[in-house]
Amino acid sequence: MTDTVTPRSAEQVFGDEQVPSGPAKLTDRIKSLDFIRGLAVMGILWANIVAFGQPTTAYMTPSAFLVPAGDPGGWQWITQFVLIDGKMRGLFTILFGAGLYLFMERAWARGENRWLQARRLMWLLAFGLIHFYLIWFGDILALYAICGLIILLCLRWSVEWQLRISILGYITGAILYAAMMAFPYLVAETPMGDAPVYSEMREGMLEGIEQATADDAAETAYIQSGDYAGLVGHRFTDHGADPFVNVLFVGLETLPLMLLGVALYRLGFFSGGFSRSGMVRWGWIGLIVGALLHLAIGLWAKSTGFSFYGSIAAMLGFSPIPRLIMTLGMAALLVVYSPGWTGWLGQRISAAGRAAFTNYLGTSVLLLFVFQGWALGLFGELNRPQLYLVMVAVWVIMLTWSKPWLERFKYGPLEWLWRCLTYGKVFALQR
Repeated sequence: MTDTVTPRSAEQVFGDEQVPSGPAKLTDRIKSLDFIRGLAVMGILWANIVAFGQPTTAYMTPSAFLVPAGDPGGWQWITQFVLIDGKMRGLFTILFGAGLYLFMERAWARGENRWLQARRLMWLLAFGLIHFYLIWFGDILALYAICGLIILLCLRWSVEWQLRISILGYITGAILYAAMMAFPYLVAETPMGDAPVYSEMREGMLEGIEQATADDAAETAYIQSGDYAGLVGHRFTDHGADPFVNVLFVGLETLPLMLLGVALYRLGFFSGGFSRSGMVRWGWIGLIVGALLHLAIGLWAKSTGFSFYGSIAAMLGFSPIPRLIMTLGMAALLVVYSPGWTGWLGQRISAAGRAAFTNYLGTSVLLLFVFQGWALGLFGELNRPQLYLVMVAVWVIMLTWSKPWLERFKYGPLEWLWRCLTYGKVFALQR
């Protein structure tokens, strides 16, 4: 069966006559996606800045900082956990799914099929693997590329099935995460593990902490010494399969969110397909309820002393459902309010979103020069508040360059390269 289809009408796709039609409809949707994508890429840096400047484990627990964390009582940890962790990635994943369908809408209108999108995603996978092995271990591009290839198989489903499967898949994943993450905490860090039946299991879990600490120490030594070749070799030899293995674990969340993004896009979530009052009401409910649930989980993590398995359980095991509630609430409010944010800051955030690919990878390259031993050598030297200052400085750079660049050029630098590789020809860059 051919994949070339005739684009559906607004009523078929969105089920609402309020949806604008024609070029204006598409332009409005793109503008909304750009602004939210800009905020998301800035928020992802907030989420990742500790992992850029401190050992990997420090992302979870403050005790892994190589200097005093500068966070008395752990309230900065809790604030980031409530407002940022997982929510920015969730927003970005939903937007990625929406972007997959937006790209295919245009491709279908030109008579193209899904092979064009598949080629685009394969190039994204190549960028992601380069990012992971040569620049920063926290890459999400490879994950998105692999999951995107799977989502391509679902684009022809009805929007109703896309919505049902995405929600069911996410809830199933959340249950599995809760079971997988809660059990290690109970065995390793509570009296439950004192029972003879769990003694061997507890010993293995404690060895897991030692292995994570040893891996952090090895990577820290390479970074602080400026041994870039050793660092790359470490990633190939000790973590070579990570970009692919992560799909089996993180994919339980990423795949459903991408598919949800496709469904929400088709339903008109980003372009007026829902009533404004309903979006505002449910947006605030989702934001407040999700934040309160996260706060409760964060306070519980604090009560464990932000222990290794306790922090992992809080971040990965107990928060997926509150995270979905809060992410959708944030998305709804951003869709409603972002059209009014047209001042200088709003324009620059939208521009950062249009160049999100360049900003995401460019941030990793820039921070090499901040933290690597062969450059400024600040890895392991900055506490949490100081790392946040670095984050703000990078935000300023994002917002400073993106708008003037896009006023002169049609695409961000990496967006242009990705487009040329996808279509196999060189596009004009300058306006």
